[in-house]
Amino acid sequence: MKKTLAILALGLTAIAGHAATPLWMRDVQISPDGTEIAFCYKGDIYKVPAKGGTATQLTTQESYECTPIWSPDGKQIAFASDRYGNFDVFVMPADGGTAQRLTTHSTGEIPSTFTPDGKYILFSASIQDPASSALFPTSAMTELYKVPATGGRTEQVLGTPAEAVCFDKAGHQFLYQDRKGFEDEWRKHHTSSITRDIWLYDAKTGIHTNLTDRAGEDRNPVLSPDGRTVYFLSERNGGSFNVYAFPLAQPREVKPITSFKTHPVRFLSMSDGGTLCYSYDGEIYTQQPDATPKKVAIELVRDDRPQFANLQSSDGATSAVVSPDGKQIAFTLRGEVFVTSADYATTKQVTHTPAREAGLSFATDNRTLAYASERGGNWQLYLAKIARKEDPNFPNATLIEEEVLLPSTTVERAYPQFSPDGKELAFIEDRIRLMVLNLETKKVRQITDGSTWYSTGGGFDYAWSPDGKWFTLEFTGNKHDPYSDIGLVSAEGGKDIINLTNSGYMSGYPHFALDGNAILFTTERYGMRAHASWGSLNDAMLVFLNQDAYDKYCLSKEDYELRKELEKEQKKSAGKDTPQDKNKDKKKKDDKKDSNADEKDDQPKDIVVELKGIEDRVVRLTPNSSDMGSTIISKDGETLYYLAAFEGGYDLWKMNLRKKETRLLHKMDAGWADMQLDKDGKSLFLLGSHKMQKMDTSSDALTPITFQVDAKMDLAAEREYMFDHVYRQQQKRFYNTNMHGVDWDKMTAAYRRFLPHIDNNYDFAELLSEWLGELNVSHTGGRFYPKGQSEPTASLGLFFDWNYTGKGMLIAEVVEKGPFDTANTRVKAGTVIEKIDGVEITPDADYYTLLNNKARKKTLVSLFDPQTKEHWEEVIIPITNGAFSDLLYSRWVKQRAADVDRWSGGRLGYVHIESMGDDSFRSVYSDILGKYNVKATFFVVGDWVDKYPESVKALHDAGHEVMNHSNTHAHYPQLSAQEVADDLNACNDKIEAVTGVRPTLVRLPYGDYDDNAIRAVRSIGMEPIQWDVDSLDWKEIPAQEIAQRVTAKVQPGSIVLFHNAAKHTPEALPSILTALIQEGYTFVPISQMILDGEYTIDHTGRQCPED
Repeated sequence: MKKTLAILALGLTAIAGHAATPLWMRDVQISPDGTEIAFCYKGDIYKVPAKGGTATQLTTQESYECTPIWSPDGKQIAFASDRYGNFDVFVMPADGGTAQRLTTHSTGEIPSTFTPDGKYILFSASIQDPASSALFPTSAMTELYKVPATGGRTEQVLGTPAEAVCFDKAGHQFLYQDRKGFEDEWRKHHTSSITRDIWLYDAKTGIHTNLTDRAGEDRNPVLSPDGRTVYFLSERNGGSFNVYAFPLAQPREVKPITSFKTHPVRFLSMSDGGTLCYSYDGEIYTQQPDATPKKVAIELVRDDRPQFANLQSSDGATSAVVSPDGKQIAFTLRGEVFVTSADYATTKQVTHTPAREAGLSFATDNRTLAYASERGGNWQLYLAKIARKEDPNFPNATLIEEEVLLPSTTVERAYPQFSPDGKELAFIEDRIRLMVLNLETKKVRQITDGSTWYSTGGGFDYAWSPDGKWFTLEFTGNKHDPYSDIGLVSAEGGKDIINLTNSGYMSGYPHFALDGNAILFTTERYGMRAHASWGSLNDAMLVFLNQDAYDKYCLSKEDYELRKELEKEQKKSAGKDTPQDKNKDKKKKDDKKDSNADEKDDQPKDIVVELKGIEDRVVRLTPNSSDMGSTIISKDGETLYYLAAFEGGYDLWKMNLRKKETRLLHKMDAGWADMQLDKDGKSLFLLGSHKMQKMDTSSDALTPITFQVDAKMDLAAEREYMFDHVYRQQQKRFYNTNMHGVDWDKMTAAYRRFLPHIDNNYDFAELLSEWLGELNVSHTGGRFYPKGQSEPTASLGLFFDWNYTGKGMLIAEVVEKGPFDTANTRVKAGTVIEKIDGVEITPDADYYTLLNNKARKKTLVSLFDPQTKEHWEEVIIPITNGAFSDLLYSRWVKQRAADVDRWSGGRLGYVHIESMGDDSFRSVYSDILGKYNVKATFFVVGDWVDKYPESVKALHDAGHEVMNHSNTHAHYPQLSAQEVADDLNACNDKIEAVTGVRPTLVRLPYGDYDDNAIRAVRSIGMEPIQWDVDSLDWKEIPAQEIAQRVTAKVQPGSIVLFHNAAKHTPEALPSILTALIQEGYTFVPISQMILDGEYTIDHTGRQCPED
């Protein structure tokens, strides 16, 4: 890497020292007279003679400028700039000079063209759809606007996406490329329903005419000077983008103009004299339509210097680990390793590479740190050691020595963890195998063979036991991918993994607790399991490795205290002095033995593992399932600390395991966060990206941990590392081994040569997208989102009439749940907003500037009703554009549901899946049942009512029954009658508080019951319910198999069991309901099938009315 960096630095010096040929010139456009070409290079606007020569730099701001557009007379250039945190439209003299800002909304605004008379500039932006639009509300689907070239009010031209606009000479028509949905702009060779087409818009008639309608990409149209021929870019004929043409009157007669191979032609434009101009492979070409392309020889001089950035930060860590003595914290930030003091802000940078480092682990000596680094394009293990004995710790170290372990260019090794004695280092090899390295002998042994885990992204969670003889880990048990179990495996190697959970649910984050006698982990086993890709609720659980530890846990507080006293006395008796008749030498010798014995007491005892009956020693700790983060148990085993998100971010909760008392300990509102104890258990460290804190476990008092990073970052080297990272990720992990027919090494070399010509994140993201676009896969490309906006535009929650040209803004619609959707407002459609905070909105001014930086601030709005001629004022609080987007999303869904209902005459239902999260899929269940007018009985756990009261209310309001499935999902045969009754009543109270109806039925957890449980249920006036048809959807059998099983087993009076977390149930339900309805079945809630009078129960559990 050092050699590579030296070459790169020399290359940059060469570019800076004299005129050089630029590459990666983008946004190319030839001037109307054909004599000059404007383009973007390194975030600045340049122009160069069309015949070639030295380019002139027109913009010199530190901001990013792009998309230069010539005025028809060639005297001005409009462009986009992010000088205010987002792209706005600016205009400047064609020879450079002061630029005037034309747009002020905080959305991104990209210029497209001038009108033929030069009075307006057309641009694309996502500001506001027309109120009548049915388009999905997303910023990816822009509208077309125009703004006076001298500044003034923005007007909407089209409410649908229209990009790369090109007018005819008269200005009556224009060509454009459409946009039908989101896909990376630079993806190549794909054919789909959202690829771009060329359209012609007639401004007089408002008619859009589709000129190309093929499955592939057609884009960037330009019109010949005589208005008869359309030139455009297309991937026809199986190649990359080239220039094609067709007569405007006969769009089917397409002919090729260029025949470039391998790379795409981009940024097509044409002069008034008919000269074509475009870029290919980072350079600029001109061409007469019937001639061959000519490369434009360009030189430019820039005072470029090697790019370095000073990183000064006191937050933003991406991972962290505490030293055993609790005095140091190692963390990663921007891919570098740092170590800070737990008590002072002193911070030391350990690594100085552009590559990413991760996976930190302290050795027991507190002077050695292990981590993984992707230097050289492959994850390898490194040790960093304090070199000088005089240096007390890493933050104050003057010299740090680094050593690479097991160097390799092909085998990946990451996620290191020191053994408890510090003599060995565990790690994960190739993301799937757990291995151990003996640091003295350098011998490596295999712990797992890789068959129990698969991951393209990283490794898996694992932890050493305190005695160093075992590992606990998450793994794919019983081949039930993607669900994970908790395992135990010998640290000797060569042994099978012992499955401790066998649950069929997602379990993870295992680590040893209670001196190694138990394993703490989290699982969705008792919580709400996600219908979709995310959204499960988890619990903290313990699995006890031996009966003695379990018996201690089960003791009452009194019995536990008695046992502790007894053990204390036994320990004293075992340590008494020898009899007085022993001589003094003997006594000294025994004293030495006692001292050694005390030292041995500090050593971890061998863990006893008893597998018999271990499935009965799995205990749920948390009383409520939640979106759970890190968990840890105190040194004395009495307290569980856990991070849970019930509202907002993660907060710290504390549970007394003996008393079963839980309370919110500290409101944190954290993002990612991890908890670690020091060796003595006196300090609990809360490590997160926003802040780090240390808590005294005796007082629960928090102390902030401060650090101050001051590091220099080589930005060019970082970009080169990221480029290499992308190359290897695709090379190793791309799903198609043939790389979709792309010579990946050759293509990588072709794009790598552009790196010295890129000095900003916009261009780098575009480079990655162009490069990855060669592979022709979706969800692939580079992304860059600049930090914040200096003038974010707030929203009033209104639609405005874009055709209104008078003073103020005419309201077309008040959006539901927006700032003006209140009981005491007089605002309605047709009202005019005259002023905002006393500033008049004139016909030639935008109102956006009056709402910049106004979100969540009281704002005075002056209003006028044209019908009644009344004037009045209202004070409202504008919302962010993000919040307004959420309102528009809900509005759009409701409108589409109403459309379907109207068009089908009420015969069809409308189901909308918002995302792959659980909430969205859960609504699908309700919508499907509603579509078939099926009323079901939902048995819910009290924990779920706590988490989703609005969902419980929605089920009840839709006419479904909400009944009891216990409060904590406990095994009722293991509880006393009073405990069963208390648990049921607790859940009943929660459901009644939400729905107003107290449940009368209960489905017992696990279907597990005995006579005692049944008597307890009936003692509080409830009836237990059991099913007779199990869909087995919880086994994740295919939807067709679920449907066949249910329809074959159903008979009159059947109770069919489905599970809320089953993957294929939403798919199976429509066919089940349709088939049973056709057979004459109707569906009723269970309470309507329960017999009230005299009855008997047969051997199957069915009620039978007495004759």
